[in-house]
Amino acid sequence: MTTSLFENFGLKKIINASGKMTALGASAVTDEIGNALKAAAQDYVDIDELIQYAGTVIAHHTGAEDGCPTVGAAAGIAISIASVIAGKNLSLIERMPNSEGLKNEIIIQKGQNVHFGGSIDQMIRLGGGHVVEVGSANKVECDHIEEAITEKTAALLYIKSHHAVQKGMQSIEAMMSIAKKHSIPFIIDAAAENDFKKYYAMGADIIIYSGGKALEGPTSGFICGKGHFMEAARKQYKGIGRAMKVGKEAIAGLITALNQYPDKDDRVDEQISRMTNLCDRLNKVEGLSCSIKQDEAGRPIYRAQIEVKKEAGMTAERILHQLESGNPAIYLRHHYVNVGILSVDPRPLLLGQEDIIADQIMSIIKEAKENNVR
Repeated sequence: MTTSLFENFGLKKIINASGKMTALGASAVTDEIGNALKAAAQDYVDIDELIQYAGTVIAHHTGAEDGCPTVGAAAGIAISIASVIAGKNLSLIERMPNSEGLKNEIIIQKGQNVHFGGSIDQMIRLGGGHVVEVGSANKVECDHIEEAITEKTAALLYIKSHHAVQKGMQSIEAMMSIAKKHSIPFIIDAAAENDFKKYYAMGADIIIYSGGKALEGPTSGFICGKGHFMEAARKQYKGIGRAMKVGKEAIAGLITALNQYPDKDDRVDEQISRMTNLCDRLNKVEGLSCSIKQDEAGRPIYRAQIEVKKEAGMTAERILHQLESGNPAIYLRHHYVNVGILSVDPRPLLLGQEDIIADQIMSIIKEAKENNVR
């Protein structure tokens, strides 16, 4: 087995079974995307012209009027917020995030003001927005949203994410209807979503995506939407965008990934087959119950869900810790580890790595039982 670049740096080898996580480098790109990154790094280009061209590619693949590349989805939030507050006015752009005296209130449902590895609240503030939370963490009524609208409301923001509270929130359609009723821009953060046409077709004004998640491109992001907002988004690179500028390499890789995406195969049958084999092995272990579950948001992702029971002789948290402490370090999806559930996402796994995961889990449990560790 060849040694990876990062192992040559002296860093530990990673088996990523958690998904397209920023903390693990998001995605491993195709050779074509990798070649684009290399070619861009070894050449020169007018960056403004490249950003403008990327906008046309983004528009083509999203059905939107225009687009803007970003260094990531988090930067996309800040730039989008600055766009609706400062617009294309250079003096205002250079003031951001100081938006005192401007229309700067951003309404967000309380259960969606979450931490994704960074804070949604902070990304809004970086763009000059003043966060206005509405409702409770598990219950928001349309009246909560409408009653929060003032003459200072700059936009309504919806966060489409597994991190957000799913119960009791108002739907995209409901929130968008309120925005249109009051002629207020509607922004949706759809960072990890895989349908790049859906939300613009629904009527959103600005949509934010990650380039390194469902798209499986390099570390990057993009915004799409109404033309005047995209012109304003690009102009933020003369303001706060300068501190989060996207380079020629990421833009070239993003363009290549977007052009590849229509032909992307989700390999659903392969996902199910590999996870079924994993479950077949783990279900033979006392205290483990493994089954195949489709992604909670309905995306074409089929993960192995491992329930760790007391008969296993140790907790899910302890198994997770030992997997992450090993060599290679194995990272599982652990959003429900507190209730004894771990998940294996097949998409980032290299061939045969599901067997390594099964071997390690079985070994950890066997050793624990032998040592009577609980």
